[in-house]
Amino acid sequence: MSQVKWQASGLQVHQASDVTSEHIALEADVVVVGSGAGGAVTAYELARMGKRVIVLEAGPYVPSQAFTEDFTESLHALYQDKGGQANSSGDLLVLQGACVGGSTVVNGCVCFRTPDFILQDWQRDFGLSELTEAELAPYFDEVEQNLSVHDNGEHEIARHGQVIRAGANKLGWSVKPLRRNIRQCGLTGHCLSGCKTERKQSMLVTYLPWAQAHGARIYSDTRVEKVVTEGGVASGVEAVVTRHDGTVAATMTVKAPRVVLAAGAVQTPVLLLKSGLANRSGLVGKNFACHPSLLVAGRYPEPIHPWRGAMLGVHVDEFMHPDKGGFILEDGGFGLVEMTMLAEPGTGKPFMEYMENARYLAGLVTLIHDHNVGAIEWDGERKAINYQLSDADFPSMKRAIKAAAKLHLASGATEVYVPASDKRVIRSEADIDLQVDSLENDPQHLRMVSYHPQGTCHMGADPDHSVVKANGETHDVPGLYVADASLLPTSIIVNPQITVYALATRIARHMS
Repeated sequence: MSQVKWQASGLQVHQASDVTSEHIALEADVVVVGSGAGGAVTAYELARMGKRVIVLEAGPYVPSQAFTEDFTESLHALYQDKGGQANSSGDLLVLQGACVGGSTVVNGCVCFRTPDFILQDWQRDFGLSELTEAELAPYFDEVEQNLSVHDNGEHEIARHGQVIRAGANKLGWSVKPLRRNIRQCGLTGHCLSGCKTERKQSMLVTYLPWAQAHGARIYSDTRVEKVVTEGGVASGVEAVVTRHDGTVAATMTVKAPRVVLAAGAVQTPVLLLKSGLANRSGLVGKNFACHPSLLVAGRYPEPIHPWRGAMLGVHVDEFMHPDKGGFILEDGGFGLVEMTMLAEPGTGKPFMEYMENARYLAGLVTLIHDHNVGAIEWDGERKAINYQLSDADFPSMKRAIKAAAKLHLASGATEVYVPASDKRVIRSEADIDLQVDSLENDPQHLRMVSYHPQGTCHMGADPDHSVVKANGETHDVPGLYVADASLLPTSIIVNPQITVYALATRIARHMS
């Protein structure tokens, strides 16, 4: 076991501002690329077993005290491509964290276990017979305990969640408190800008400091450009350390017999494509899914103040199973910036009226079980996220919008705003089919956002039809592992962070 060294506060992170030489050469037992859900858990599990672990994070180290709770500033400071990462047609914003702690720093804390019917699909269609509910349960139990995952208490269900819950009960729909990884929530609603008080149990304040206490070293501002092999076996990585003004501070090589890629379902396949590795199946970057989400806002006769209280309180799982629709609805608090990003209030006087009445709005987030029709590509200079909502998934999206509208109306809303590029307002149940059925699956017609990219290096038993094994190791390159949402063979409908934590724990235990 390594000697444990506890820090008084914060993390000791090697940053570009610390660099004093043009080249940095390091050695370790394991080099982990990415510091989010998969990378942090893997680093901790291996470091506590005495392995020499190095974590490389492309984004900056932003300590919690520096979070501003201003969403526009947070997009610039904490998100991939400064919040501008989008698909090729520009109608799907793919929001991912790009900082020490990754997306766990900027997510909404929502925790779902992988639905069993999804695991059954994986067993049947991808030969992942060992990934059963019973096999994964101990891993879920462990990470949930480590991260203080619990059902929202009544005080954590804000006004916007209360009205939605009342509407669901009126309709007889199944509605439950969301489970979240947070301790003594401050109820500020600023989850997407990072938790300034460190109550969110993100990787920044849990697994990363725990890994560091066991000797893991963390390097921020360090983008891995290539995975290196010797004799067909993983042997390390090459990286570039970049200052915040964009200039190169140093190059870096890390020699390590184990390489773990946990940079997320967009960056991990890009790195494999740049390295020319693990792609015998031709599926690296393919099979992209993302739970394209909409924020359906409703206007209520009494003030709701959607920015007050915990951001996410309850969810409706009445339609979760694909046989019943394949989507869930989560009540979603939101601030003024999000309002302007995700709805179509018009311009001029209509926009002013929309914003003047912002306190009367409540939101519902739709998550659909999309199929894996997208691809991450690398043309030698830049990545591309090629994804359009498929015609097969469009009916599910429309069913989700209709359900959200019906739920808002049952909850007492007087108007429901369809998040389309043309202004559509629903004022009664009779309007729902009229406004939603005429939606078209065309680029730019729906204002979609995704926090859940997944599937681009998916697991499977057959090396000709998958990229990695069930233990996370790539079929083609011994010693090269994937431990992030790239692994997931299909979209899982629900927020994937706990699934990634559990799988990463299992992968690390198998590696050891």
